[in-house]
Amino acid sequence: MLNCHCRDCQRATGGSFSAVVYMSANAFKLTKGLLGHYLTPSMAGGYNKRGFCPECGSPISGAESAKGIGIDAASLDDPSWFRAQMDLFTSDAQPWDLMDPKLPRFPFYSQ
Repeated sequence: MLNCHCRDCQRATGGSFSAVVYMSANAFKLTKGLLGHYLTPSMAGGYNKRGFCPECGSPISGAESAKGIGIDAASLDDPSWFRAQMDLFTSDAQPWDLMDPKLPRFPFYSQ
């Protein structure tokens, strides 16, 4: 669980970061409907595959690949259990973004 402050997440959420639960792709199961998808450029090369609800446009996922998927915490039926473990892409964080000083911060993503 993490807060991603990259510009792509800022644009996708309209806020200062995206709260993400990242999991292996085979651990994720959509229980209703289908995801629509669009691609945004990735700093790692290629594209970031983002999923959304085609009915209402709500963002659902990002960083979708054969390895894993990042689920937007706010899209969960019960997002109250979300507890960020780190802040990622803090190099793109906005000056008005008040990050938790107790969380580790990473200026970029590294594999």
